[in-house]
Amino acid sequence: MLAYTYTAPGTFALLDKPKPRLLDPRDAIVRVTLSSICTSDLHIKHGSVPRAVPGITLGHEMVGVVEEVGDQVSSVRPGDRVTVNVETFCGHCFFCQHGWVNNCTDPNGGWALGCRIDGGQAEYVRVPYADQGLDLIPQEVTDEQALFVGDILATGYWAADIGEIHPGDSVLLLGAGPTGLCTLQCVLLKQPGLVVVCEPDPDRRAFVQAHYPQVHVFTPQQAPDFIAAHCPHGGADAVLEVAGTPDSFRLAWTCARPNAVVTVVALYDQAQTLPLPQMYGKNLTFKTGGVDGCHCGEILSLIAQGKLDTTPLITHTVPLADIARGYEIFEQRRENVIKVAVRP
Repeated sequence: MLAYTYTAPGTFALLDKPKPRLLDPRDAIVRVTLSSICTSDLHIKHGSVPRAVPGITLGHEMVGVVEEVGDQVSSVRPGDRVTVNVETFCGHCFFCQHGWVNNCTDPNGGWALGCRIDGGQAEYVRVPYADQGLDLIPQEVTDEQALFVGDILATGYWAADIGEIHPGDSVLLLGAGPTGLCTLQCVLLKQPGLVVVCEPDPDRRAFVQAHYPQVHVFTPQQAPDFIAAHCPHGGADAVLEVAGTPDSFRLAWTCARPNAVVTVVALYDQAQTLPLPQMYGKNLTFKTGGVDGCHCGEILSLIAQGKLDTTPLITHTVPLADIARGYEIFEQRRENVIKVAVRP
């Protein structure tokens, strides 16, 4: 089968690999019907994910059809349409029992698919702990609607939840890339009173304005003045940092009001520094990733109800045989790309 592979630091290649097989009675084999390219894949390429293993098949955002299940799998059966969770988790360890599935103590716990074990930018994928890692797609939900459930939409849902956003709150969201846009949709479910999106790219600002007219959109230079003028307590009640740059990291804490929650969703290519003497007295609470992606069933229900819709984010679709072109478009941010879907 064709599989897009991390062959060496800085290098990906489309290879012919054997179809995966069951290695554990809790595994499932899924025939991938749609996958996508994620910024995290680029982080692997550029060496920002030291745990990534050369030789693995990339891809951790995917949907498909169950092809085969192990003897101990009970929640899905062959023929079921499913989303695949970015997180591998056993469901039984201390961290899983508390909902902190990103820290599952299993050797393959946390982000494994497309990082430490073969992922889904391929024709088939093996999913460990299938009872936890797969969720049934409702009949009325399309592959495109469900594509981001297991990763960036799960990330946005988790971030909005741990951000402690209350009805009427003011919220600053930094970054309108794919994860930022998913986070924005989940923030809006919390019924905030004021939402400000900070994004340097004019095309992405225009996208936010076109799809979310109730949201205020500014450049990084404009946002602090607007926050100061419209947030009565010296800053935003909640800040979500989804951009992953030194400037956005700085804006996250400077634009937060005292005693606010700052949720750091982004991955960074370099270490960031908090100037604690300058921050003294703000009494901020920082919360950081990775995502505890254990609410995919709830997210699918919200999609089926029409309360979440991420299909406008899919701006490009390429066949698996042409995935390198999709990566080039995505990495170079050509043609107003937001997300590239890949069809085997």
